Amino acid sequence: MAVGDELSSLDFSAMIGGPLSAVIHAQAQSAQSSVDYIKSVGFGPDGSPTMVSFAYDRPVETRNDQGVVTGVEHQKYELSVPILTMLQPPFIRVQEATIEFNAKINSVQESSTASSNDVQASLGASAGWLPFSASLKVNYSHQQSTSEGSKVERTYSMAVKVKAVQDEMPAGTERLLNILERGINEAPAGRNGDGGEPAAANP
Repeated sequence: MAVGDELSSLDFSAMIGGPLSAVIHAQAQSAQSSVDYIKSVGFGPDGSPTMVSFAYDRPVETRNDQGVVTGVEHQKYELSVPILTMLQPPFIRVQEATIEFNAKINSVQESSTASSNDVQASLGASAGWLPFSASLKVNYSHQQSTSEGSKVERTYSMAVKVKAVQDEMPAGTERLLNILERGINEAPAGRNGDGGEPAAANP
């Protein structure tokens, strides 16, 4: 079998299509992982956003009846923030996939030759009336045989390089985070959820 025949017998569609199919499957798994992350981390079982609350002291000016600043006192405030706005959701995208395939094939063809020569001769002579008799026999044989065996060595190697990067946030997720940011609430301690009007959120 010639070297060209060996190469033509290789299933390049499987060698190249297999890794590409694996990359596409990995991309789909990455997208599903992003969805699971947002659902499990950003929202509770009832579908409401998961909030994180912080308590801190904030200096507040005190004024008299005339509106004149009379001093500064520290007042405890609470800040409630949707946890999803504080984290970077994972959006992994396969940016580049390189498939390298090397094939090394050494093929030796088989050839054989054979030749044979065979010569036989016989000569006899006799004379009854003379004191003479003679006989001659000749045998000659020659055989030659040459053969070479067939040997094929195959060496295949494949390398797949995948480069993944953090993709840009989808427009829908960005809009979701903007809506959740409106739910950031800053209010004096004890006034969240009791009907009091919360203070404006810090920029």
